[in-house]
Amino acid sequence: MEFKDKQAIYLQIADYICEQILLGKWPPGERILSVRDLAAALEVNPNTVMRTYEFLQNKEIIFNKRGIGYSADDKAVERILLYRKERFLESELPDFFRTLYLLNISMDELQTRYDKFITETYPVTN
Repeated sequence: MEFKDKQAIYLQIADYICEQILLGKWPPGERILSVRDLAAALEVNPNTVMRTYEFLQNKEIIFNKRGIGYSADDKAVERILLYRKERFLESELPDFFRTLYLLNISMDELQTRYDKFITETYPVTN
């Protein structure tokens, strides 16, 4: 995983975990990677992953079952969507709109590119 400078690493890892849950790769109720395993996979300090897990537990997205490990909560998808939507609308969207305005990008062009992105990035498989 390549980390960005603008956001704390533990929050970027939280976004990664949330994305895995939203994509169905780590379904609610099923065990997710241990702190050490995820730290090794992402090449970060286990303390950073522990901070991420504590953050996600406070948001009630994951929970720890003693002796078993961490799992996504049954309502994780709903909570992730609420958390990320709120963060996006409050923090990221105003910057995005400013950029659209400054670069004179129309909503039609944006829609076309969005549709293409979805088709290419998340193809429907039957």
